[in-house]
Amino acid sequence: MSDKKLAGLWLDQHKAVVVKNHDAQNAFKFFLCSPVKAVVQHGNSSENAGNNAEQTNKAKFFKEIAHLLTNSEEVYVTGPGTIQEELKSFLHDTAQFKNLKITLDTAQQMSDEQVLETVKKHFGE
Repeated sequence: MSDKKLAGLWLDQHKAVVVKNHDAQNAFKFFLCSPVKAVVQHGNSSENAGNNAEQTNKAKFFKEIAHLLTNSEEVYVTGPGTIQEELKSFLHDTAQFKNLKITLDTAQQMSDEQVLETVKKHFGE
């Protein structure tokens, strides 16, 4: 078992399932965190207002994920589409995470348990 503080997550535009092997103090075994839900804006007065709201909501979503990744030494990110790259850029633009090792992958929808198993397998646990 690694004593490195590791984390992994599956995410799409609507939610993130975060798995990590550490809490504030120590590293132990992998566990699921509460899923992070994205706020989806509906019915905006203009495309511009909708786009601004979407960007604001995405930043809030990424900040909530980043909060769960605090103190992680290595992060594995998977999911459909390109949102993993957006999250990686967001993290590397944040001082606290600029040197974080992030591995990207792609995967279709998974259950929380499948995310847990995928992350454990990625880190050889």
